[in-house]
Amino acid sequence: MTHTLPTARPDLRAFASLNSADAIELLNSYELEEAVETLARLPLQRAVDMFDRPELQRAGELMTRLPDERAAGLLEGMADDRAADVLAELGEADRARLSGRLRAGTLEALRRLMRYLPHSAGSLMSTEFVSVPADWTVEQTLAHVRHVERSRETVYAIYLLDPATHALERMVSLRRLISGDADAPVRAVAQRTEPVSVTPATDQEEVARLIRRHDLLAIPVLDEARHVLGVVTVDDVLDALIAESTEDVHKFGGMEAIDRPYMHIGFAAMVRKRAGWLCALFIGEMLTASAMQHYEDELAKAIMLTLFIPLIMSSGGNSGSQATSLLIRSLALGEVRLRDWWKVALREIPTGIVLGAILGVLALLRIGVWQLAGIYDYGPHWQLLALTVAAALVGIVTFGSLSGSMLPFVMQRLGFDPASASAPFVATLVDVTGLVIYFSIAAMILGGSLL
Repeated sequence: MTHTLPTARPDLRAFASLNSADAIELLNSYELEEAVETLARLPLQRAVDMFDRPELQRAGELMTRLPDERAAGLLEGMADDRAADVLAELGEADRARLSGRLRAGTLEALRRLMRYLPHSAGSLMSTEFVSVPADWTVEQTLAHVRHVERSRETVYAIYLLDPATHALERMVSLRRLISGDADAPVRAVAQRTEPVSVTPATDQEEVARLIRRHDLLAIPVLDEARHVLGVVTVDDVLDALIAESTEDVHKFGGMEAIDRPYMHIGFAAMVRKRAGWLCALFIGEMLTASAMQHYEDELAKAIMLTLFIPLIMSSGGNSGSQATSLLIRSLALGEVRLRDWWKVALREIPTGIVLGAILGVLALLRIGVWQLAGIYDYGPHWQLLALTVAAALVGIVTFGSLSGSMLPFVMQRLGFDPASASAPFVATLVDVTGLVIYFSIAAMILGGSLL
């Protein structure tokens, strides 16, 4: 299906003096049809520059609404990795239609990139890098860089390949290259150590860790024969990690991750993304009601216990959410591994006890002050009630810290994203168990008095 342009014509002069980032921000504020019209009227290279940036919202939808010839020109001009991302957003019919207009070489490169798993080095890499035979001179290499720089995503790292096997031997930075003697072998200015590299299957978080650890601007992606398949640049990693962090934040808030800006999500999609988790959490909270029904007799005998149920439940949920937040981030940064779960448990148990004791002291003081000051009468056994609340807080906060820290490990071990161990999920779990702990401690301390 070929799309025709709308009749309204936006003022393109607004884009003339703007850099790409500001131009994209302006374009994102346009209605869809106005944005399509703008992209259709802009000079091709200017439109390519905008599509090359992941900050451009609705890229796939914009691409499908442009005339086919214009859309194909944009895909041809974009960096391969970004073009593959945009093409992957399209439906099968639109993808097939536009693919038929691409050059064979471009189409093959895009299909190769789209075969890699999401969030892997292969899905992030660009095939537009600079490589030369390792037996060239500095002058030959510089001449090659000048010739190809407009068609390469990065020229800051030049990869030296074995002349016979084309396997990666060394890497030379552009700084070292331009400071070298023109007649010297390029090997003479290359780094002496073997280049840091990854495979296409390497997770993007590991790629980011290596780039950060070694202060790299780009990292090569190698196959088993050490042929360079592509490079992952630092800006691509940053964009991917920002997107993944946004996804984790959505999951941690207790909802399905969304892949569009808030104002661009339809009403039905918004409900669908949020309803599933909300229903699951509601069903989980039903267990809390069941637990309270189980202790119906105790509640009837000591109505004072109900006054502290919100305090007890929220404290356990808060401590669990804290632990979950810490461990999700630590797992993401590689600070802890799956095998470290027992070390984490040994840290969280005493931490939970101390935190619970702090809250328990506050509860003791609160009940004591209210009772002695005549603000509220907790009855003749108020000391035992205060002790029950304090002891319950120690138990529940300890359990919350332990369970909140272990859930991310369980999720990762089962192959799920640790961020799925969201704060609402942890709070729901601790709510149910917290009631059991609370009433069990109450039965021990208040048995024979209030109960």
